[in-house]
Amino acid sequence: MATPQTQRSVPEVLQDIVSNLQDIIRSEFRLAKTEIKEEASKAVKPATTFGVGLVSGVYGIGFMLLAAVCGLSTVMPAWLAALLVGMILAIVAVAFISSGREKLKRTNLSPDKAIKSLEENVQWAKHQIK
Repeated sequence: MATPQTQRSVPEVLQDIVSNLQDIIRSEFRLAKTEIKEEASKAVKPATTFGVGLVSGVYGIGFMLLAAVCGLSTVMPAWLAALLVGMILAIVAVAFISSGREKLKRTNLSPDKAIKSLEENVQWAKHQIK
């Protein structure tokens, strides 16, 4: 027993294609949004490390300036302590900055999966129209 085929009109088919494309595009934007959020959350820790390094660098420069002032104003060994603290803080700053910068370089903020999926959907839509 054969089931009767229902034929749809051209406008109905085109309407279905447009509706499907709208659904696909909405899904792709949701995917891109999710992917960007995931990558951005990966960038938070390296950005914080980079920020800590920058702040430490500012303090290091401050202590070195303080040591220079103390060294020029007196011959007492207080300047040596300030210089030592400034140099140590500057070394820590360099370590934080380089660590954070390397981690940020490895973070990919482009929605690669969404772009690939969108390209596939465009190819599919072209094939459906032919």
